[in-house]
Amino acid sequence: MKYIDEFQDPGLARRLLDDIHAAVTRPWALMEVCGGQTHTIIRHGIDQLLPDQVELIHGPGCPVCVTPLEVIDKALEIASRPGVIFCSFGDMLRVPGTGRDLFQVRSEGGDVRVVYSPLDALKIAQQNPDREVVFFGIGFETTAPPNAMTVYQARKLGIRNFSLLVSHVLVPPAIEAIMRSPNCRVQAFLAAGHVCSVMGTGEYPDLAERFKVPIVVTGFEPLDILEGVRRTVLQLERGEHTVDNAYARAVRPEGNPAARAMLADVFEVTDRAWRGIGVIPASGWRLSERYREYDAEHRFSVSGIQTLEPAECRSGEVLQGLLKPHECEAFGTVCTPRTPLGATMVSSEGACAAYYLYRRLDLPAATAPETAATPALDATPVPAATAAPAPHAPREASPVV
Repeated sequence: MKYIDEFQDPGLARRLLDDIHAAVTRPWALMEVCGGQTHTIIRHGIDQLLPDQVELIHGPGCPVCVTPLEVIDKALEIASRPGVIFCSFGDMLRVPGTGRDLFQVRSEGGDVRVVYSPLDALKIAQQNPDREVVFFGIGFETTAPPNAMTVYQARKLGIRNFSLLVSHVLVPPAIEAIMRSPNCRVQAFLAAGHVCSVMGTGEYPDLAERFKVPIVVTGFEPLDILEGVRRTVLQLERGEHTVDNAYARAVRPEGNPAARAMLADVFEVTDRAWRGIGVIPASGWRLSERYREYDAEHRFSVSGIQTLEPAECRSGEVLQGLLKPHECEAFGTVCTPRTPLGATMVSSEGACAAYYLYRRLDLPAATAPETAATPALDATPVPAATAAPAPHAPREASPVV
């Protein structure tokens, strides 16, 4: 198939791997900041084909996974109310909240519907003027433009029974938080191509310069990943730290001006909590004052919900790159796609789901953890009332960001 097979060619993959092997002279640690890239890496065994000196660390790049438990519980509360039609993409329905998920709410009589676009939810609102329709708007800069457009259309058309439960997060502040972590081992980043296709690359040169790390914008097919790794390794070996666009077929330096204008109109930057990490300043969006009436959190007065993460779930460490999924004691036993402890096991972009789907039969069982504490990212801790219990410390052999 055109534009797919070309980027899965085994011969070209072998040539790229040969180039990487020839270029590497010392150990390097690279982080991919996209769950889709993580799944490509694990599905195709790219991390196992690379030289031993090149380590790929999985970052907090799964939008479902970083949606905080508090927001999941807000969604469950809203979806449970009479007269509400709660709409979401399918991957959010199985994400565990405190004691239940959206599937359970639906089984208890809640009107929870899977849609393929936020505009589908707006159409449902038009068709049901006597009911409140809420769309669960989560994700990085990639899913934000259609959500913004939907709110814009709702206001333009005068549809008052539609609202958006917002949990959008931004990639550059997360990269900064990772680099400020006291235990940071990351020496370069594979930036998410779809994020840059919307926002452009303008925010990355400052990060690359301040933290002296190469940032290579990378696509999602096997050859995209290998080319991204090749360019990153070459920069590291030369002592360079620039922004390099290896996904030029989709990414322009300015991004998508129309999408960015829509985002600037509908959203405003805010501090945002990341599940398992904490609050990262200026790392998310919320509806701007002009569109605040469409904010489901305010409309349904659910801002006071308090939550506790399962003590045995270590997904926060996975999201920070402090732990590989199979190093969690619950992986594949207590925690499976049917009985998940955290979102990383059920999301289509979650690292735990990738390891479970493609590699669980090849992995050794996790051993008991050591007792030493593991510092988190340089993010503001969640207030005590909403903070999760302290995670288990990773084993001494666990990779640390």
